[in-house]
Amino acid sequence: MDANGTGGARPLLEVDGVTLQYKTREHLVTATYRVSFKVWPSDRFVLLGPSGCGKSTLLKGVAGFMRPVEGTMHLNGRDIDRPGPDRMMVFQEFDQLLPWKTVRQNVMFPMLVSGRFARAEAEQRALAYIDKVNLTKFRDAYPHTLSGGMKQRVAIARAMAMEPDILLMDEPFAALDALTRRKMQEELLQLWADTRFTVLFVTHSIEEAIIVGSRILVMSPHPGQVKAELNSDVFDHAAQGGIEFQALQQRIHNMLFAERIEEDKAVAHG
Repeated sequence: MDANGTGGARPLLEVDGVTLQYKTREHLVTATYRVSFKVWPSDRFVLLGPSGCGKSTLLKGVAGFMRPVEGTMHLNGRDIDRPGPDRMMVFQEFDQLLPWKTVRQNVMFPMLVSGRFARAEAEQRALAYIDKVNLTKFRDAYPHTLSGGMKQRVAIARAMAMEPDILLMDEPFAALDALTRRKMQEELLQLWADTRFTVLFVTHSIEEAIIVGSRILVMSPHPGQVKAELNSDVFDHAAQGGIEFQALQQRIHNMLFAERIEEDKAVAHG
């Protein structure tokens, strides 16, 4: 058994020395610099860092929307060079759903467009995943009648129904109120416990990273580099607020803000 408890199996996703850049009107921006990590099957892998550290850009790279200027990205041993149904993405925005389609039709839509499923199978799968996110009573409702949390559940059901190799989630709960956000985190963990899917999750919330993740990649400010990789699956998530939770939270906070802490100390002793 290796250090990851995988018995030497190949990682699902390998990101090796990846530098990603994008252009604005005025500049060429280096979003990440030589970032490396591995995601294993059934991982809940979190990319954590301050705004502008390249977390979402990395997710776009894994999704196949961007090519690295340096380094490689492989999924199941194959080079990622384009988007594909083996990677499904859930965004932060609530307007991911087609407003003229019902919940059921929205979940069915990518299955039909991809041509991977006949209509009858697509409908069956859609209803099954709508049930998994507890929206069966709303399967014929239109998006404008749903709350923000319900819309995000539909987006998750739609992505999961495709049974991708990896689910990519870009701060999916950031726009929700605190209570709904906590409920969605719990529901995501329950859904994971039921199906053991692999997820690559982006957040800038330390608390959310610890709750959602089994592993956390802590990234530095712009350009994003790897500061540390932590195993956050070492305590009962129900113990949120307990000593272990607070200790890990403080440890990550110190990593993220080490430079600022040192600057503050220098000023205080200046």
